[in-house]
Formats: sequence, C-alpha cells, structure tokens
Amino acid sequence: MSQTSIIASALRTIELEQASVAGLKAFINDNFVKATHAILATKGRLVISGIGKSAIIAQKIAATLNSTGTPSLFMHAADAIHGDLGMVQQDDVVMIISKSGDSPEIKILAPLIKNFGNVLIGMVGNTLSFLAQQSDIVLDTTVAQEACPNNLAPTTSTTAQMVMGDALAVCLMEEKGFDNKDFAKYHPGGMLGKKLYLRVSDLFGQNEKPRVLPSAGIREVIMEMTKKRLGATAVVEADNTVCGIITDGDLRRMLEHNSNFLNLTAGDIMTVASKTIAADELAVDALATLRTNNISQLIVTDGNQYLGILHLHDLVREGII
Repeated sequence: MSQTSIIASALRTIELEQASVAGLKAFINDNFVKATHAILATKGRLVISGIGKSAIIAQKIAATLNSTGTPSLFMHAADAIHGDLGMVQQDDVVMIISKSGDSPEIKILAPLIKNFGNVLIGMVGNTLSFLAQQSDIVLDTTVAQEACPNNLAPTTSTTAQMVMGDALAVCLMEEKGFDNKDFAKYHPGGMLGKKLYLRVSDLFGQNEKPRVLPSAGIREVIMEMTKKRLGATAVVEADNTVCGIITDGDLRRMLEHNSNFLNLTAGDIMTVASKTIAADELAVDALATLRTNNISQLIVTDGNQYLGILHLHDLVREGII
C-alpha cells in the first residue's frame, strides 16, 4: 500500500467509527431510560454477558460500572451455559451484548435468563433478532456498516457498544450522586485515587522537623538545615508559632549581600511571608501551591502551630508529580 492509500484507509475507518457513535443519538430513548431505572432499582448486581468481541466489550463495561459505583460482573456466554450461570442471583439484572443477537450461545442463554425471572436487557445491533425478541428492554446499537472492508470484522459495532455502555455508566453515576470521594474510595491505589484522597498529613510525618528561634545565630541555622536535610528550617517562637522560613536561597542571598554575617540572626534573614499549608489539605493542593510560588518546601501547620515541612520530593516519591 502506498502512503496515500494507507492514510485514506485510516481516515475512512475513523469516519465510519464517528458515524457509528453519532448514530447512537437516535437510540437514546425510552428504552435507555428503562434500562437505567432497572439497574438503579435492582437490589442485586448487573451481570453482563456476551460472546466473541462483544464479550470483551462486556468486560470493559463491567469494569467501568464497578469503578463508578454500580456493582457488576462479567459472565462469558459460552461459560454461562456450561456452569457459570450460577453466578446469576435472583435480584440481578442481566445484560447480554451481541451485534447479531442470533449467536448459538445467545439463543441458549437468553431463554434461561428469562426462565430465572431476571430482568433481561439486550444490547443488540439487530432489533429483529432472537435476543431482541427475548429481552425485556432493548438497547439498540445498530450500525450501518463495519469499518472492515469486507464488512465483517467487528469495528464500528464494538465502538457503538462501548459508547452505549459508557453513556449508561455516566447516567448511573449521576443518578447515584457518585462524586470525587466515592471515586477515590474505589481507586485507592492508582494515581487518580491518590490525587483525590492523599493528604499532606500522609506525607510529611516521616520528615525531620527543623526549627530555630528567631534569635538563633547563623551557625545554628546552618547546622539545623544540614542536619535535617530538607533544604530549609522553620523559624518559630518559643510557643511553637511560625515566624517564617529560611531556605538555601535565603542563605545564598545573605552571603551575596553581607560580607560580615556572623552577628546576624535567623530573624534577620528569614522569609517572613512564608507559605504554609494545613496538614489536612490534599497533596495536590500542596503541589499547586509549590508550583505557583516556584518553591520546594511548605511549612505544615495546625492553626499557627508548626508541625513540620513538606518537601517537593515527598510528592515525587508518591507519584503525585
């Protein structure tokens, strides 16, 4: 294939995929609403099944629903008729995904689900099919043609199925009031979860807590900073209230502007308007403050009481950056 023909083929595929998604707008109707209500009303789970490529889409939809607050599980249609049908419980809603709706496994599985008395949702690309006729609710995912030049390999049809599943998942999220806190609860180990639940208090506690009084001499300041190895020290009053911060940058500026600095104190060289953050603030908010102010350390406080120092490296270590 020439470069021109390769590009033309790829663009044609994308255009057909776009058309398949756009065509779904006509199928967001009363049946879609009924399906949403049926899933919301069930006391059980949504069991999603399929065969072939539709089974892979079913797995993805189940994963999306589980992570967004709708208990779901995947059941392969072939395995279902060889023992896995025991996964379906009395209160479950079952959704079977199929382009043709007439696969041999589907023709066996659908009547069994109906005999169990479960609500059956058919996501199908042929509304005259066996699956469509057996289903209590039909989600139409008909496409004009596959992107495959032979109109055989599932391409636009599986795209339509996936988008219909995403639309269903988002509607269920909104109806359930599923918010950031819920999302974080189901994604504690990933980056998304960390950004939603990880707090400053989870990060700075293992660090040293460098501090000096305003009256401390430069030698003491340098010793405290090098000993605690955070590139800074807080300057606090005797009652532990924060006065300011001294960083490596403050020391460099002191050396640049003072030939005789031995008589200087921490109070003379500290940055008074130091940036602070409460221990219960989110780590991502701490990162935003560091970036906005182009600094590497934040003083952590409880009210005006000094608790410690959060360093940029703490956020790097946790993968927030």
